Amino acid sequence: MAETNVQQFLFDRIREMVPGDASLVSAISDVLHISEDSSYRRIRGETPLVLEELKELCIAFHLSLDQLLSINNNSTLFETIRIHNEHYSFEHFLNDIVKRLALVHKSEERHMYYLCKDIPLFYHFLFKPLFAFRYFFWMKSILHHPDFDNRSFSIDCLPPSVELAGKKILEFYNQIPSTEIWNTECVNAIILQIEYYKEVGFLTSNSTVIKLYEAVEQTIDHLKLQAELGKKMAPGENPEHKPELFSFFYNRITLGDNTILVKTNNGSITFLNFEVLNYMFTSDSTFCQETHNGLQNIMRRSTLISQGSEKQRNNFFNILRNKVIERKKNL
Repeated sequence: MAETNVQQFLFDRIREMVPGDASLVSAISDVLHISEDSSYRRIRGETPLVLEELKELCIAFHLSLDQLLSINNNSTLFETIRIHNEHYSFEHFLNDIVKRLALVHKSEERHMYYLCKDIPLFYHFLFKPLFAFRYFFWMKSILHHPDFDNRSFSIDCLPPSVELAGKKILEFYNQIPSTEIWNTECVNAIILQIEYYKEVGFLTSNSTVIKLYEAVEQTIDHLKLQAELGKKMAPGENPEHKPELFSFFYNRITLGDNTILVKTNNGSITFLNFEVLNYMFTSDSTFCQETHNGLQNIMRRSTLISQGSEKQRNNFFNILRNKVIERKKNL
């Protein structure tokens, strides 16, 4: 990669990470401790970056120097996002997702691919009972938040600020063209969690359990409607004037692993989920291209059930609904 291309590539990557209401020039000035005029000259390529400046920018914006210099090796640089109750709260985690989605949304060209192992995070925000339960589960069993040590579940456990962040995430996601790859195992985790909490006494009444299963059914029905129309929308929102942004694949043979690939005109980012909520991500071009190729291979072995394919779509969503119905029968 030529020197000017390296510099241009660097500033293109940084531009993706600067919030929409912030200035790229100001961000560069702050990191390098130079004037805005000096920043402009570097962004335009009139003044070459020195090695120390390149290092400082890579550190500040979590970029790979190997990738910038096209150094070929078997290493890929990832940034890890891990929730800590004291230092990086769940609410902070959600608000950072809002910022990331806002950056994707402002790109001229954008598309998100989601290979699902569980119900995608975005859809937990559709209906409050399900969001509240998942929040309770995450706080109590995954993050071990001390405030939830001796609590049983109630729908009012969901803080308004967390609920608002979830709605913002859903609002942005619904505006981003996306392709989701599901299989019939994707609802298993939420069913097992509800059953476990019922057995150990964290769900204190059958009426509460029924409300949760009804929320899961509502989520499935909403997804079916989106797949039928090829559109994304909030519950109760009129889809008539919504653009067709949604492709839904039914994959019978591969259990997904909650992989997200975001492609924009400025580059690609791959997100990998671990430990239920935490994730790591990279903008390494080779890794992202290999991820894209892998997703395309899975899609070729899957059935597109959005818009057309009514029979296959009904079969898929009936399988999901029947899993929930069977659990309700046993209450």
